[in-house]
Amino acid sequence: MLSTLRNAWKVKELKQKIIFTLLMIAIFRMGNFIPVPGIDTSKLTALAKSGTLFGFYDLLSGGAFSRFSIFAMGVTPYINASIIMQLLTFAIPSLESLSKEGEEGRKKIQNYTKIASIVLGFLQAFGTYAIITGYGALKPMSAFNIFVIMLTLTAASTFLMWLGEQITVKGLGNGVSILIFVNIISRLPQTVFKLSELESTGSVNIIQIIVFVLVILLLLVGVVITNKGERRVPVQYAGKTTGRKVMKGGSSHIPISMSSSGVIAIIFAMSVMQFPATIAQFMPNSKFAAFINGSPYSLFKPNSWQYAVMYAILIIFFSWFYTEITFKPDEMAENMHKSSGFIPGIRPGKPTQEFLEKVLLRVSIIGGVFASIIAVLPILIDAYTSFKGISFGGTALLIEVGVALDTMRQLESQLVMRHYKGFLK
Repeated sequence: MLSTLRNAWKVKELKQKIIFTLLMIAIFRMGNFIPVPGIDTSKLTALAKSGTLFGFYDLLSGGAFSRFSIFAMGVTPYINASIIMQLLTFAIPSLESLSKEGEEGRKKIQNYTKIASIVLGFLQAFGTYAIITGYGALKPMSAFNIFVIMLTLTAASTFLMWLGEQITVKGLGNGVSILIFVNIISRLPQTVFKLSELESTGSVNIIQIIVFVLVILLLLVGVVITNKGERRVPVQYAGKTTGRKVMKGGSSHIPISMSSSGVIAIIFAMSVMQFPATIAQFMPNSKFAAFINGSPYSLFKPNSWQYAVMYAILIIFFSWFYTEITFKPDEMAENMHKSSGFIPGIRPGKPTQEFLEKVLLRVSIIGGVFASIIAVLPILIDAYTSFKGISFGGTALLIEVGVALDTMRQLESQLVMRHYKGFLK
């Protein structure tokens, strides 16, 4: 990795891309510390640590939510819009046909996603206002000032969407993913400080810290291996003659990644599991809140074994569900048949579809089981060890590794492309 960065720095065009990306990140991080006036941030900090969805939003925003800066919503509206549009593409025939029209169709869907992200951003800004008001974190102010706060949050989120696009076009990697990566990695100093604080107070000793760090490193290695692992389904193409053209047969494969749905599955499962606790925040004295947070039979009580088991089951289910609707075995089998392709030993048509369904089921379950281990282990560590309040999550680990590998992959491909250009000259 270091050699790749060193070689990229020697290429003028790549050097400019790296510098541009770093400048955009610097602007982004500065905005994370520009506060919105009139907010009691101490109450938001407690809300972010309450084990609800607000903690996840604070993680993705790099602490901007608990500080309530202008980037408090981060790129969450754009992420939500992207997931919704992706699911609607499989559900609405017109969007599905639009996605098959090549680059022009994808641009139209991207424009719809941007519009949806602005609408969702304004709705989320209103929801954020309602939440902080109900939690007593907003000081009394006029309706105009409240509208200005909502407009500021929406405009800042839209600006981050634009900033991510600029990084994608003029910098390195996927811009929105880079911004999320930077936000998550910015919490690392806070985690190190928390570990030193636990050690200084005698809650843990140096041996326990070393074991804890080794466990994280082992998880990191496992995530890297899983992220790069894939099931390759071999495909053989028969030769055919079209007019005077004779096309030779060949062989290829369909790569099915083990971690293709890991992050999405965890996000869906986390939303389901933490939604009741989030609702209970608005009704702290109700029987519903007492059952969710205090009953030994509650499946939604954070840091309980019931919560961990249900969380793991949902991750495996959503991993299978998302993989199934993303790959579409019936369309894969049909397209393969139209291209005169076949899987060795499997007949075309229905048998090919059934074979692909079995492969997808196995891969998705294996990937879901590993993702559930990654997601549940931090919960168990926080519940049954002395490492309380450590900012460490499985979703963050999967995002960090995925974004880092994808960015390095793009950088290496651009280096190879420029190497061949130099060779041809």
